This record gives sequence, structure tokens and C-alpha cells, in this order.
Amino acid sequence: MTSSPDPAPAIEPLPPALSSMWRLCKLGYRHEPRLMVAAFVLSQLAALPDALLALWLMLLGNGVLQHRPGLVRTAAIGLGLSAIATWFLHTIDTRLQRRFRDKVTIALESHVARLQASVATIAHQERPEVLDRLAMLRNQVFVLDHMYMSVFATMGWILRLAVTIALLASIHPALMLLAVFAVPTVVTSTWRPVVERAAQERGAQANRLSRHLFSIATTAPPAKDVRITAIGNRVMTDRRRTWEQWYAPVAAARVGSAMWHTLAWTIFGLAFVGAVVFVSVGIRSSPGDVLLVLAAGSRLSMYIGATVGEVGFLRGFWMDGSRRLAWLEDYAASFVTSADVAVPSRLSQGIRLDRVSFAYPGTSRLVLEDISFLLPAGAVVAIVGENGAGKTTLVKLLAKMYEPTSGRILIDDLPLSRMPADRWRERLAGAFQDFFRFEFRALQTVGLGDVTRVEHRAAVGTAVGRAGANDVIEHLPYGLDTQLGPTWPEGVDVSFGQWQKLALARGFMRDQPLLLLLDEPTAALDAETEHALFQRYAAAARQADGAGRITILVSHRFSTVRMADLIVVLDGARLVEVGTHDELMARHGQYAQLFGIQAASYR
Repeated sequence: MTSSPDPAPAIEPLPPALSSMWRLCKLGYRHEPRLMVAAFVLSQLAALPDALLALWLMLLGNGVLQHRPGLVRTAAIGLGLSAIATWFLHTIDTRLQRRFRDKVTIALESHVARLQASVATIAHQERPEVLDRLAMLRNQVFVLDHMYMSVFATMGWILRLAVTIALLASIHPALMLLAVFAVPTVVTSTWRPVVERAAQERGAQANRLSRHLFSIATTAPPAKDVRITAIGNRVMTDRRRTWEQWYAPVAAARVGSAMWHTLAWTIFGLAFVGAVVFVSVGIRSSPGDVLLVLAAGSRLSMYIGATVGEVGFLRGFWMDGSRRLAWLEDYAASFVTSADVAVPSRLSQGIRLDRVSFAYPGTSRLVLEDISFLLPAGAVVAIVGENGAGKTTLVKLLAKMYEPTSGRILIDDLPLSRMPADRWRERLAGAFQDFFRFEFRALQTVGLGDVTRVEHRAAVGTAVGRAGANDVIEHLPYGLDTQLGPTWPEGVDVSFGQWQKLALARGFMRDQPLLLLLDEPTAALDAETEHALFQRYAAAARQADGAGRITILVSHRFSTVRMADLIVVLDGARLVEVGTHDELMARHGQYAQLFGIQAASYR
């Protein structure tokens, strides 16, 4: 007996923070190099005039007390120029940064979308811990461009700090200790986001459930069920409860970290008062020096506050987002490293399943167990079985949506696991019962089945004909140019059966696939229409150009599957029978029994 699979491996830890931020910076530079450099340089230039205000104030005080009009004029001009330069550079820098952010935002969003779409399998979308991580990344990606600004701002505040500390050191080296007393504020500022983010991560599932319940109560698809069942109040009560489950530990973490942060700032405040006393009483410095300490010291506290605030943002939201993005990049890349076998241009032998078993991520129950059989090249193969027998799972494995838990799938004796998923899927076509409704123009909704010909009217028309969807297009007010979906301007609503025909046409867009997967794509159609449709397509498949195309048909209607060259019968995750319709009927096994039951229901 085949042993149960091991539990799913633990999710990979997030990459290191600094390397993740560096990767994000390189990503921004790759997309907008000039704007990024200009924004960084301007942000640093804008920091200098502000940091020199304390120096001008000291000179102004000395000029007044020493009755030196020239020094007073110099200090006044310096103050004026610093104020003007600060405003001017800040204004230019803000506008330039906004332009940079606008451009890099779409690049980051596209990058994340492309990464998720390029992951070879969909197993990660069924692991709760991965879904929680991806959900947080989706929330962060729309503002991840702020990290660049936060890095630039942090560097600017550090520059201000360096100038201010240098001014204080010019009075007495001991005043540099003020920066030491600021260390606790830096420590608590970098520590707080880690604690709070960990609390948010632990409650991410509750937060995701809260958002889901809110969508149930406020969006159109579940609206009828919510009203018929009168569960609106229950949904919102549960939504409030799950939100509290998420927020309570987060609030506790925030209060605890805030207390430590307050203590750190108290230490710095006492040190600042001590520095003023030390300069004015301890070393009896000039009034101008005392004024410099007051001005620079007070600005030092402001600079430190701003610096640790930006560091807190970097350490928390922005750095955390960059780590999640780096993890997604590594995760997507891990599926490419082992893909070193080319996809064949034609099939000569077929597709062989060799002792294939499979359990869905995070579970130990096998939905396919020790499956072995050959799908001959050029054949039309039907897969039948009762609900839960593993039919759709088998189709997903053939489409490389998942990798088998054990065993191998061989394409002309070449392992499918080592073929690039994107190259393999370029040679696939298909339609599924759980199709997605692309609310575009009808032309595009169908044409997406072969994106290289998405606007090719002749190709789309051919696919529509193959799917028997001509009646759907004829009833649309603008034919293929009709916008689908009632929520769009001039959009029209179509029935589920019409959507299904359009999805089937989309699956027929590719002319020469190696593997055609039809997983109950006509369940909403009547049996006679389905039978005629697949009879016509099976005949066309057998007359293909010699590429060895295999057609997989999953259907509950035995009047349809009997036309197949080979019928595969699954039951309880196991393969129980393989053969033609006549062979299986002669065996009087499970297929014959199911066929007889269904035939009797039509009499």
C-alpha cells in the first residue's frame, strides 16, 4: 500500500532585510535610472541648508553681542539663503520624487503581478501560510514605492545629524555624547515595527477572514444569497469578531513597545538638558556657543526623531514589503532552475503516468494514488468517475499546475517536471468547468486563448465556430465588439451557458496544441449539444496534422465519452479500468455499471 505523503514543508523564511532593500533599489534603478539618481541627489542637497541654521543663529548671536554689524549681516544673509534654498530645493525635490514614484509604482505592481503569474504551479495558492504572506504583499505593493523616498529621506536626516554633531563638537567634544544618548531611541524605533509586524503576521489569517466577510456583505456576487438567507447581521458580527481577533494582539504589542520608546526619549531629553547646563555653567562658554547648543541640540532631537521615524518605517512597513517581494522573486525563480528539458515539437509515443500519487498542499490525504497508464499519441481519451475520484486533479497535473507528490509524468519518455512550465503550456489548450469570466470585448475574451492572436478576427471566428458559440456572438448587440459585463459602459450581461461557450471558444484558439484538456467545459449545455460538439471535435482531432495531439475529455455524460479511443475510469483516487467503450462494457465492471445506470435514467 502506498504510504501517505509527508506534510507540506514549512514556508521558507523571508530573505535578509538589507539585501532585500538593495534588490528593490536595483529594481527601481533598472526601470527609472535618471529619475532615481536625480531624486536622491536633490534630497541630500535639500538637507544641507536646514542643517546650517544653527550655525547662522550662533553667528547672529555673536554679532549682536559683540557689536559686529558685518557678522550680523553675514548671518542674516545666511539665514535667508538657507530658508530660501530649503524651500526651493524641497519643492523641486518633492515634484521630482512624485514623478519618480508615479513611474516606478506601475513597474513594481507589474513586477509583482508578473511574478505571481509566472510561478509554474498553483500549489502556493492553497497553502494558508503562503496566502497570508501574499495577502500582506498585495496590500504593501501599492505603496512600496514609498520605500525609495524613505531611504532618501533617511539619508538626508543622517546628513543633517552629521552636520549638527560636527557643530556641537566644535564647542566641546563631550557634546558628541548627545548622539550616544540618542541610541536607545534608535534601538526602540527599529525594534517596535518588528514586534508589531510579528503580531500582524500572527493574525493575518483572521484579518484575511475579516476582509472576506466584508466582501460577502458588500459585493454583488453573494448579494442574493445574503438576502435570501438573511445572514447580513451574522456576517458583520463575525466580521467584527475576527477583526478584534487580529487587532487585540496588535494593539497590545503597540502599547508595550510605546512604553519602551517613551523611556528612551526621556533618557535623551535629560541628556539634552544636561548638555545645556554643561556648556553654560560647566565650561562657561560664550552666549553664542550656548545659543548654538540650544539651536543645534533642539534640532538634534528633531533630526533624531525624524531619523528614527524613517528608520522605523523602513524597518517596519517598507523593509518588510521589500523582504516579501524578494521572497516572491526567489520563490518564482526556484521553479525555473530545474527546467532544463525542451518541450517536444510533436508526440510520437504519448504521455505516460508512472506510479503517480498526489495530495494537495497542507494535506496528507491522497486524491490520486499509484496511477500508471499511457495516453497514446493522437488519441482522444475520456476520464470518467464519480465526484471526488480525482479527474480534475489529474488534468491539473497534466497542465503542470501541480507537481506529483510521488511518481513521474513522462512526455515521450521525457520528464514533465524538468520542462519549463511556460513552454509546456504554450503547447496546451483547454477549457474548464470552473472558468473565469473575462469582462472584456467578446473578441478579446475569446482571443486570450492565444494571446499572440488576441485581436485576430479570423482566428477568433474559427474558435467560436469550433465551440459552437456562433449563436452567442450573433445575439450580442455589436458582435465580437460587444463589451461583456453589465458593470462596464455599454456592457451586456450574458447567461452562464453563454459564458461557458465563450470559455470553450477561448480554449479552442490554438490550432496545433500537443494536449487539449476539456474538463467538463460544457456542463451547462444540454447532453445533445455536448455530444454533437465533442463528436465534431473528436473527428477533427483524429484528422490532425500528425503532431500526435492528445485530447483529454472529462465528462459525467457517458453518451459523450463513448466516442473516445480510450476511457480511463477512476474511483477513490485509484485507477480501476482502462479500455475502449466496447471493451469496458464487455468486462461488466464499474464503467459498465455506471453506464447502465445513466442510460436507464434517459429511458
